[in-house]
Amino acid sequence: MLAAVAAKLLEPWPLKFVIDHVVQVGGEASLPSLLATLPVTTVLAIAAGGLLLVVALRAIFEYASTIAFALVGNRVLTAVRADLFRHLQTLPLAFHTKAKTGDLTIRLISDVGMLKETAVTAALPLAVNGLVLAGMIAVMVVLNWQLALLALLPLPLLWLASLRIGRRIQGVSRKVRKTEGDMAATAAEAMAGIRTVQALGLEERVSSGFGGANAKSLAQGVKAKRLAAKLERLVDVLVGVALAAVLYVGTLFVLDGRITAGDLLVFLTYLKNTFRPVRDYAKYSARLAKATAAGERVIELLDTPATLSDRPGAVAARIDAGRIDLDTVGFSYDGQAVLRDVTLSIPAGQSVAITGVSGVGKSTLTSLLMRLYDPDTGRILIDGQDLRDVSLASLRSRISFVPQETLLFRASVRENLAIAAGREVTGEEIRAAAQLAHADGFIEALPEGYDTVLAERGGTLSAGQRQRIAIARAALRQAPILILDEPTVGLDGRNEAAVSDAIWRLAKGRTTVFVTHDLSLAARADRILCLEGGGIGQDGTHAELIREPGLYRTLWQQQNGGRDAIVAAE
Repeated sequence: MLAAVAAKLLEPWPLKFVIDHVVQVGGEASLPSLLATLPVTTVLAIAAGGLLLVVALRAIFEYASTIAFALVGNRVLTAVRADLFRHLQTLPLAFHTKAKTGDLTIRLISDVGMLKETAVTAALPLAVNGLVLAGMIAVMVVLNWQLALLALLPLPLLWLASLRIGRRIQGVSRKVRKTEGDMAATAAEAMAGIRTVQALGLEERVSSGFGGANAKSLAQGVKAKRLAAKLERLVDVLVGVALAAVLYVGTLFVLDGRITAGDLLVFLTYLKNTFRPVRDYAKYSARLAKATAAGERVIELLDTPATLSDRPGAVAARIDAGRIDLDTVGFSYDGQAVLRDVTLSIPAGQSVAITGVSGVGKSTLTSLLMRLYDPDTGRILIDGQDLRDVSLASLRSRISFVPQETLLFRASVRENLAIAAGREVTGEEIRAAAQLAHADGFIEALPEGYDTVLAERGGTLSAGQRQRIAIARAALRQAPILILDEPTVGLDGRNEAAVSDAIWRLAKGRTTVFVTHDLSLAARADRILCLEGGGIGQDGTHAELIREPGLYRTLWQQQNGGRDAIVAAE
């Protein structure tokens, strides 16, 4: 870049030499003594060759600096995107439950992409022109400081105008990026729930909401363009004023013999380039403002603290048996208490069903066990280790989790099964896990068996098939603790029976904690916890709880047909 700037500064000097020493103005050419013996045409050819050499060198250096800057910029911002994605994975559930998925995607893909593009197409030219500006001002001051002062008089005015209008463009650009993030969030929600949108006939309503945000983005974009155009035209006018003033006063200086005609030519050439950084700033102002707004949005995410990070000195979890202890655990969402002073011990190898009415904190309790949240009060121990004293990666590697909504990727069945194992698995292990989960039969029936590529989110599989794949995943993980969240919800009788059987086969020999509203599934557990009012209302086996008045007995009656169900259960 510095070499390109030096070549840029040298460009008008061969022309100055020709004007001052070769062109005959009212007499013979006044060549320096070194060149006086050469024919004028030869001297002219040397000057032209020198100009061509300078231009060629500038082109080579600018090409090299552009490529180098592009490589560096893209590498740095590719690393930024990777860091941002990795950081998003570490942010707590409390952040993700409030964030808009579409907006996060825009920040990760579009905002970082805009930074990459702007760094190469706008930031580099501005950096080069800034150096050119400094070099040309220095040369002009050396040639004639009075003319240099006259030439640079509009510069402060241009700078102030650029700052003032630039701030307005930046403010509009922030609104544009926010609106685009909202649009992306709306689109993501609509596409994710397209089945519901179409079933309820909400296409027009959803399209209307998106269209309103789209029109708002259009209006803001036009406003930004109008401000940028205003700045560009202001720069053009002030540059014209400066050129006219230098041309007039400079010509008088030439006639007075204070400077040569070549000096005036260098001045005019430099002056045109001197204002290019300001002109380019006007030209790129909207793009730079958008990039600034995009950068602020990226930095805002990177500055969001990962509250569930490893403590200094965190050690690897040593979990083999799987005993779980909760000591006066309390937790709240946004100031609303969900769990209060919960104390609980689960021996290793025991299966525990957690039930109760909706919103009582069942899933929250399992989330605390996986340290997706930290308790506000109290502590949770597994095999005697406080979860906050061990590393997250080592803790979660010792827990298998079967969620209510199984996450499947657009990849083969084999890859979807192996992805959660945390280790290299063989084909025999994958098949054995699928057989344990009663999934081998339907997988073999797929067009390419285990190598069949699934649709996004596993859309080509039924809910029961997706759930059995999740159970097979948990089997491959071979962890001593198994946590399940509503594993049979929404399944028909046949699939529910298959999934239920797979769960108990998987739970054998493991400490198992599962959330369920299905009390027929809960009844098979070694122990049932019925949550009420932020705590454990009832604790016992199915046979014990069914005999005593309380919430569990009431829920069983509601699900199984009144008092007759109690008699049958007893």
